[in-house]
Amino acid sequence: MTFSTGVKNELCKLPSESNCCAIAECYGMLLFGNTFSMREIKIITGNKSLGKRIVALFMKAFKTSFDIMPDEDDEGKQIYAIKDSKKIERIFAAYGFSKGSLLAHHVNLGVLEDDCCRVSFMRGAFLTGGTVTNPEKSYHLEVVTAHYNVSRQTYSLMLELEFTPKETSRAGNYIIYFKQSAAIEDFLTFIGAPIHAMELMSTKIEKDVRNTVNRKVNCDTANVSKIVDAAAEQIIIIERIKELGIFDELPDKLKEAAELRIENSDLSIKELGDISTPPVSKSCMNHRMRKLAQISLTNKGSL
Repeated sequence: MTFSTGVKNELCKLPSESNCCAIAECYGMLLFGNTFSMREIKIITGNKSLGKRIVALFMKAFKTSFDIMPDEDDEGKQIYAIKDSKKIERIFAAYGFSKGSLLAHHVNLGVLEDDCCRVSFMRGAFLTGGTVTNPEKSYHLEVVTAHYNVSRQTYSLMLELEFTPKETSRAGNYIIYFKQSAAIEDFLTFIGAPIHAMELMSTKIEKDVRNTVNRKVNCDTANVSKIVDAAAEQIIIIERIKELGIFDELPDKLKEAAELRIENSDLSIKELGDISTPPVSKSCMNHRMRKLAQISLTNKGSL
């Protein structure tokens, strides 16, 4: 089951407490669904929980049943359709439109005066026109409609509700979307899916922790590689000095630094300074290594 399906299943468990909210949720379903015209109303879904909710809501809101419904055993896409003109006229009338009066769909805000109805409308819009990606992969929630005015007015309504979505279009459809995890969490909570909002939040925290750990591991690995590479170069320099036969002529401090480096090829310069007798600073140990390199280069021609 996808994350998006899980969200819709959670929403479908919510009761519709009032008739006005049932009408508002159906409004969102219709405007963001498949077909909403005077000739036909059609909603297509592959989610059986959503199918059951559609049937129950239409009965509660309009006292209307569907003319075409799938069998209970049907799998895959399921079609819920109304073709009876009287039923369709009754549904349009509930949203303030009469036969022949509607030129282009738009959101009748008079149907969404109460806050509870606005929540229900957004829930309906997401149920039939919405998707949300698996937060393990990315953060993206969108609702899609074929109606330009509906998209613009829904966008404005979201702004009034203090959401900050973005807009785009794709293949003749109009899309309102969120790409920030916090905004998606807030929207899911708003429409009635707090469990999946919490799941998204937990997933984000886990991803952030993993990314932080990976960055630290990568950084530590890079630092270890630098230490190993630097130590290997310093050991080559010390071995060259020994081959030149001048190692025993070195000052005691340089001989100690050289011996410590050969015996501790995995330690950083700072760590070599810490185990010196007496301990010395990182800059002091760096100076001694540079002095060894200088001696090696100065006497290179003697080999």
